[in-house]
Amino acid sequence: MKQPIDILNWNRKEHFEFFSNFEEPFFGITTPIDCTIAYKKAKEMKIPFFIYYLHKTIAAVNLIENFRYRIEGENIVLYDVIDASATIMRADKTFGFSFMKFHADIEEFNKIAQAEIERIQNTSGLFTREFPENLIHFSAIPWINFTGLTHSRNFTFPDSCPKISFGKLMTENEKKSMSLAVMVHHGLVDGYHMGLFVDALQNLMNS
Repeated sequence: MKQPIDILNWNRKEHFEFFSNFEEPFFGITTPIDCTIAYKKAKEMKIPFFIYYLHKTIAAVNLIENFRYRIEGENIVLYDVIDASATIMRADKTFGFSFMKFHADIEEFNKIAQAEIERIQNTSGLFTREFPENLIHFSAIPWINFTGLTHSRNFTFPDSCPKISFGKLMTENEKKSMSLAVMVHHGLVDGYHMGLFVDALQNLMNS
């Protein structure tokens, strides 16, 4: 479900109009996320760590209203729930774009994610299904402890979907961490909202 935003009376009207005129309206941040507790919890629950932190990421996205805004044509809508399209690697080292519907119960989400991972790994090509608009674009780069990240972007495509990526799991003095990169449309999200998202994600990873 989604609800339209009354742009004329929206307190972000000028912000949206200003940044929407940019060739590149997206901005991004990179920051470390402490994974020590989350990694231990995932192992205890016998849930793959990738699925565990993906679930926490989508949960954090859904807590922040600005991360649920999307531009659709001339309109802005607010979705009730955001799901994920995560890149899934195959044995031949190609990847496909998945669709994983969010479920608040991590055990149920684990079943959804496992089934979709298996489906992608037994297909070929990038786009193996149709995708809804209420998504985040999610990827993992587990080979690199990056300190910055950019994304391929088609500036003629009307994109407003946040892009979230995690890097290599690092261990130092028994503390585990990963780099998190987030890119968002500045007409919809500011640095303040980015901070709310990072805090919400870290709290969920520590819970």
